[in-house]
Amino acid sequence: MNKKILLSNIDKLHTTKMGIDRIKRNLKLEKNDVVSYCKQKILSKNCNIYKQGKNWYAEIDNCRITINSHSYTIITAHQISA
Repeated sequence: MNKKILLSNIDKLHTTKMGIDRIKRNLKLEKNDVVSYCKQKILSKNCNIYKQGKNWYAEIDNCRITINSHSYTIITAHQISA
């Protein structure tokens, strides 16, 4: 699937209150603006973006961000081993 679809809709990215807490906990972030953090990661030129089922996945810096492909909600993010 063409990652340009996600990149052209980057301004639609958002998350829920529970999503903010989950992303901060999983990535050990201090920042409250996790959406900006995730956007910055997704827009990095080394980011590997792919679609599987109903979700987009963005992998960079040992981190995987999961985004719903219909609503552009950031569902979660996890540390992954390289």
